[in-house]
This record gives sequence, C-alpha cells and structure tokens, in this order.
Amino acid sequence: MSGPVDDTGPKGERIAKRMARAGLCSRREAERWIAAGRVSVDGNVLESPAFAVLPHHRIVVDGKPLPEREPTALWRYHKPAGLVTTNRDPQGRETIFDRLPAGLPRVMTVGRLDLTTEGLLLLTNDGDLARFLELPSTGWTRRYRVRVNGRPDEAALARLADGVAIDGMRYGPVQAQLDRQQGANAWLTITIREGKNREIRKVCEHLGLTVNRLIRTAYGPFQLGKLETGAVEKVPARVLREQVAHRPGLSDTGNAAGPARKPRPKSPKAPRDKTEKPARPAAKSHPRHDDRGRKREDGASAKATAEATAPAKKRSRSASMLRLKPGGKPRTPSRSGGGKVGRPAKNAHRRRKP
Repeated sequence: MSGPVDDTGPKGERIAKRMARAGLCSRREAERWIAAGRVSVDGNVLESPAFAVLPHHRIVVDGKPLPEREPTALWRYHKPAGLVTTNRDPQGRETIFDRLPAGLPRVMTVGRLDLTTEGLLLLTNDGDLARFLELPSTGWTRRYRVRVNGRPDEAALARLADGVAIDGMRYGPVQAQLDRQQGANAWLTITIREGKNREIRKVCEHLGLTVNRLIRTAYGPFQLGKLETGAVEKVPARVLREQVAHRPGLSDTGNAAGPARKPRPKSPKAPRDKTEKPARPAAKSHPRHDDRGRKREDGASAKATAEATAPAKKRSRSASMLRLKPGGKPRTPSRSGGGKVGRPAKNAHRRRKP
C-alpha cells in the first residue's frame, strides 16, 4: 500500500501486535518484516507498521495466511543458574529459550532474572499481560531466598521497610528477615515490589553483605513450589482468570470453563421508609366461629369440673360399702380375705393343724 495507511473505521489492533499474538515473531521483528515487504493486508503490501487491522482483514505473511490468535496463557518455569534471560545474547551465551521444551509455543518472559539468579520465572504468549504483570501498580510482590556472606544486623534489616536510597537511586520498601546463620553465611527471606535491576544485590551490598546465591520463590500469587529445575508447567486458565480478572480485555484464556465472567452489578437498594405505618385493623369474627369457640370453652370447663369432683365421689362410695352393725359399729373386712367386704371368709372357723 502506498501513501498513508490506516483504517478509518472502528479502532483496530496494530499489525505488528497481531503478528506477535499469532506467535510468528516479536513486534520488532514484525516491523522489520513489514519494511521488507513481506506482509500484505487484503492483497495490498504494507510499507509501514502504522496500520490498524480489524477482524475482517485478511493478513498474509510470506504468502501464507496469518495463523489464528492463540488464547492467552501463562507458564511457570524453574530457571537454572547460568542462563541469560533474553532471546539472543550478543556474547553468544546460552539463553533460557535454548532450554525450553520444543512443544512450547512462542513465549516471552515476565520480567527478568540475572545470569546467576535461579528460581521462578513466568512465561506468557501475551505481551500485554507480560507488561501488566511487570508494573509495580499491579501490587504483586516478588519473594526471594537469599544466601549472603556476612552477619546481618536485624535492626538494619528492619529499617529497609522504609525504603533506602543507594547511589542516587531510591528503592521502595523492602521486607527482609533473617532465617538462620550458618557459619560465615546467612539465609534471608527478602520481599520486594518494584524489581529494579539487581535491586536485592545492591541493597545487600549497602548493608555490607555479599550475595552468593539468589532464588526467587514467588511472583505474586504464583509459587515455585516443588517445580523441578528446568521444568515448565502451564498455569490453569481458570486460575489465571481469577488472578488477573481485573485486567481489562483478558477474556480469551481458552479453557473448557469458558470466558471470564463479569461480576453482576448490584442493583441500588430503595431508601428505607422510616415513617410509622398505621396498625392493622382487628380481624372480624364470624358468629359461627364464636359459637364453636364457646362450645369448646364450655366443654373444657366441664371436663375440669369432673376431674376435680372425681376423688370426692370415690371416697363417698367407699364409705357406703361399710355396713353398720345393730350396735352402730362398722363391720370390718375379714383378715383372711378372699370374700366380699363385711362377710367372713369361707372355712375361717377351722384352724390349721400344727
């Protein structure tokens, strides 16, 4: 395409970014490919990377259609010491990309680790996600296990929480804790937020300590755990969405769980009416219901009266069972029993032989 090239419709995506997200190359490489005339859009060869593409555009690179955009993904990588965190090293040293598994797609690192630093390094295929996770405003901390030569002063370590200025460079709050002292060496746990170049080594040197081993154990919510040295493990898409759900535009993390769900907005509650409400009128009674109620009450009272008078009747009946003799003395029941009250027992006159 000759002349100024840009899309006049809705805002699209930069062509170099689209090519990088397809996994072909980096953005810088895409710009060089465009300048070399290797990229065309809808049959027109691009001359400048200042072009925004839309979903309906047909992009061809070296005569082949541009692959579909890959879902956003994140990997945990246990970087060994002695590898450079870069795509190409001018000095010819071995890089981490020389050691990555062959089946891994084109990825980029989230931040960097020094040549001799080992531990957790995050990899992603989304440049926007990588930049987002690197920002200090994201609020994710980086935790390290540090072995130093010397005897740390715990009071000096505590003062690092207020930040420190070294050679005109201001470093933010540093959380440093002494774990144990082993002869001439000591192990520390250090947590930082900014991750400036060689920050931990410079802070330790400022305290008179020399770092001889540095291991990153955590980056935000992601832990090194028991990941073997040199191993790579993909972060589940569901976990990725949960941890970076507040990042705008992250909805293509391709998983069976589906796209990220947006929280439902809460409906505003109506103001509570504090005015006194009139009391409810008493329910009208029905004549039939009143008659039934009175009958139940009458029946209950009659039953209670009968229960109260029952013991008295029992006593009077027992008294009437005692027959009086002509002399006026009552006849008592026989001691031998067996007969009716007032009658002698049968054969009571006979005595048993000894």
